[in-house]
Amino acid sequence: MSLKGDVSTLSSQRPTSKDAIVNLDRGDPTMYEAFWKSAGADADTFIPGWTSMSYFSDATKLCFYLNAQLTHQIRRLHNLVGNAIAGDDRFIIVGTGSSQLFQASLYALSPPDAAEPMSVVSLAPYYSTYAPMTDLLQSRLHKWAGDASKFAGDRYIEIVCTPNNPDGSIREAVLCSGDGKTIHDLAYYWPQYTAITHAADHDIMLFTLSKITGHAGSRIGWAVVKDREVAKRMMHYITLNSIGVAKEAQLRAEKILQVVSDGYENTPNPDVEMKLFHFGREKLAVRWRKLVEAVQASGIFTVPSFEPAFCNFIGEVTENLPAFAWIKCEKNEVEDLERYLKEKGVIVRGGIQFGMEARYARISMLDRDSTFDLFLERLSAMS
Repeated sequence: MSLKGDVSTLSSQRPTSKDAIVNLDRGDPTMYEAFWKSAGADADTFIPGWTSMSYFSDATKLCFYLNAQLTHQIRRLHNLVGNAIAGDDRFIIVGTGSSQLFQASLYALSPPDAAEPMSVVSLAPYYSTYAPMTDLLQSRLHKWAGDASKFAGDRYIEIVCTPNNPDGSIREAVLCSGDGKTIHDLAYYWPQYTAITHAADHDIMLFTLSKITGHAGSRIGWAVVKDREVAKRMMHYITLNSIGVAKEAQLRAEKILQVVSDGYENTPNPDVEMKLFHFGREKLAVRWRKLVEAVQASGIFTVPSFEPAFCNFIGEVTENLPAFAWIKCEKNEVEDLERYLKEKGVIVRGGIQFGMEARYARISMLDRDSTFDLFLERLSAMS
């Protein structure tokens, strides 16, 4: 196969030909473009040149740069969906994506005067970026310690991602110690991906706009935090790191979240359905059906299966439709699935980066239709 294009620059580009490289390494959620095109001007944001110039939105608040309307729309959406307790007794901290909030959480939970760095762990397979983000600055506060199931010790920060990236499994903390801390990464706990079975109520819960609505480029995430002192330490990190979050991004995020909630609570035209979560579920249901068919036809790949569950938001039993496919190659001569797929013109993220063996790989389910369809065509030809 003759492949065209520079692999490093193709993450968000549409395939230009049948022999183009298909890059599904990143979870770039361009699948949602079609929904927002249909929203038209209702989702547009206009920012006058003189507004939002100050560092501050409300200097009396702990999160001093956070726009009041964004706070309102975040709480409103969680109340609508029922996926997390985010009432007025919880602190909302907005960050530059959930990546910044992850690092702020590590800083907040790591004792500054400890003799040894705090061990950071997560059950394998774990999100591939947890390790490099933890150790990026070689901090004396914390260090990556790998798979939580193999960790022996009492002092740790366990990251619980549920539904899990990369394999879509529903998880709980596996460690239990009085000196241990937990961060819950709930980026995918939304009804287009999984059943909403309860309102999560954890000490630190991380969310990101990118996986809810597809607006990855806005770089907006938020943390729902119970403890004021933890929230203060997180804010200390963000203040020193970036002195807040861009007001332009916040204004766009509050408008986008308003449109999502309005689509369920305040639809002015009953003939026009602007239901984001239903759009996402319908798209992913079709993609997962086609993927499973292609995998079964190949005879050399497998993907996880999931038990349906009753979704309180949808009001019925729903399938689990993860944002990523965790695929394994059963072909004996293929020891490195990432390399094997690359030779076929498909770029994915290999299992080793997730703490697993190289026979596994993660594939994004969130790209544009043209990219995903070309991937399926290529996958169907493998055997």
